[in-house]
Amino acid sequence: MNTLSYSLVIPAHNEELYIAQTLQSVVNQTVLPTKVVVIDDHSTDETAQLVKIFVEKYSFIELLQIQSGAEHLPGSKVIQAFNKGLPLLQNNFDILVKLDADLILPTNYFETIIQHFLADKTVGMAGGFAYIEKNNEWILENLTDKTHIRGAFKAYRKACFEQIGGLQPEMGWDTADELIARFYGWKIVTNENLHIKHLKPTGANYNQAARYKQGEAFYRLGYGWVLTSIAGLKLAFKKNKPLLFIDYLKGYWKAKQNHKPKLVTPEQEQFIRSYRWKKIKEKFF
Repeated sequence: MNTLSYSLVIPAHNEELYIAQTLQSVVNQTVLPTKVVVIDDHSTDETAQLVKIFVEKYSFIELLQIQSGAEHLPGSKVIQAFNKGLPLLQNNFDILVKLDADLILPTNYFETIIQHFLADKTVGMAGGFAYIEKNNEWILENLTDKTHIRGAFKAYRKACFEQIGGLQPEMGWDTADELIARFYGWKIVTNENLHIKHLKPTGANYNQAARYKQGEAFYRLGYGWVLTSIAGLKLAFKKNKPLLFIDYLKGYWKAKQNHKPKLVTPEQEQFIRSYRWKKIKEKFF
């Protein structure tokens, strides 16, 4: 086989300002998808109407409208919507893509992603880097970790996606998926030449309750107190909001006290801690 097919699921909630640009960048790809499913989750704007314009023009695009809760907590709402779209793909893909509805992709994006999967059968996920507009220039988004693929545009090899058990509708899903994939021996590939325009700031619609969710995610990923402190401090400064560090620690302790279920098995938790410490040592030593 000299090529691989790919399908996309695009969760959308009140994305009338961006969804048309995202879909236009998809239909402009040098290699077109087998299927695109847009999940319009409880939108109260013109999102669905804009998607329908593309549905009428392109046979591979489909719209599903659902009515979930209006509360927008990180992780849960978007992945619940994503999971609703999976059955509509009818398992007809080699590569599965979870794509946000506020992105503009370069025209060769998926052609390049497919090449990464073809080049190495142990590549489980692949993606580019997010850029945001600032002072009329597109600059690398400051949350970028060059060994991590942002949840906004993740491409999964089918076998990898199935082995990690799909995506969990919880804060931290887009870290859990990569760590569990590494546990099973899959490689994560990022391509710094693929610049994705991210039109809306990360977390722009998150409500006040979301501020503790990151700390909870650290606990549920099995980081432990010291790793949580290191990761929380790094993330708070990346966001230019140092006081978020305190919220992360509070979220961690609340999750621990409430015995929140872990997102990983004990074996995976042990692997994650070893992997994280290894990366820290590599960076400093």
